[in-house]
Amino acid sequence: MSATIRLQPSGHEVICDSGDTVLSALEKAGYIMPNNCRAGACGECKTKVLDGAFDQGMVLDMALSQEDRASGYGLMCMAKPLSPSLDIEFGTIDALQKLFPPREFVPFVLTDKILRTPTMVELQLRPLGENLRFWPGQYVMLGDERAGAPLRSYSIANAPRPDGEIQLLITKVEGGRTSAWVHDTLAVGDQLLLHGPYGTFVGDPSVETPVLCLASGSGLAPILGLADGALRRGFKWGTTLIFSARTQDDVFHQGLMAWWGRKHRTFRNIVTYTGSQPPEGAEFTGRIPAMLGQLFPTLEKHSIFIAGNPEFVEACKVACLQLGAKPDFVHVEGYFPHWPAEVPPAERLS
Repeated sequence: MSATIRLQPSGHEVICDSGDTVLSALEKAGYIMPNNCRAGACGECKTKVLDGAFDQGMVLDMALSQEDRASGYGLMCMAKPLSPSLDIEFGTIDALQKLFPPREFVPFVLTDKILRTPTMVELQLRPLGENLRFWPGQYVMLGDERAGAPLRSYSIANAPRPDGEIQLLITKVEGGRTSAWVHDTLAVGDQLLLHGPYGTFVGDPSVETPVLCLASGSGLAPILGLADGALRRGFKWGTTLIFSARTQDDVFHQGLMAWWGRKHRTFRNIVTYTGSQPPEGAEFTGRIPAMLGQLFPTLEKHSIFIAGNPEFVEACKVACLQLGAKPDFVHVEGYFPHWPAEVPPAERLS
């Protein structure tokens, strides 16, 4: 018999099929809950149950202490409802992911280096030891002081994978020592060190709204990570990604976009060209802030993610707010020349 999982304080409800754990039910419905072992051993999915009965299953005391149990907490990776409904603490700020504490000097090997545009390369990195754990949308710091390349921040362009691969999109910046080192010196097979993850550009998994993603240049990186993670979870509310490019040479990953569009019917990809000579047959031209009103009469019910240079981000944000977007639902990531590491507040670290 199925049960109803009620998320508090939002009041949203999720159906938990017979035999499913609470964690599985949430994931099937498109919600993110921190987890790792999925076997009652790590404690990352510990959640307070406000009302209802559940079978906790076999869990380790170090993951869920007797005090935790007496206070009403359970491990959702093993918990199965016994009552018709189960109320759990999972809403707005409580539903935000617990972010992983940043690590320093994490060794990786560069397994591939792909020229995506005339000025942008994609780095594909594999860890030598334990995977670097992160949430889609976060970033890492990369550099080599010995090579004259100071640490710089780069968004991760993929969702977490079992093999721990991390993909970075790095634009060659005039006068930029680190981007020049990446483009001109770093070679496949080299070992390098990453620091991270950093940042809170991860959204709120409890919202049930369509998602609009706006990006330019390497700002597409965190957007790719967010979209990858959401689509893998079966996010059902609709995702539109609009990418701003000057010319056809600035456009990349269109094969991936086409695959996403065919595999996930709720995904739509739009490229708009801002240069004076858009490619023949281009469906969209002009800057994103000017065209948004033609695509969306209102953005009142959308969650919005914007990433790119600060001027692009600010112009898009203003346009979204003018179309009714709620400020709390507009998430931005502006790329500054010396983008500092943003360590999440202590209450959001797991």
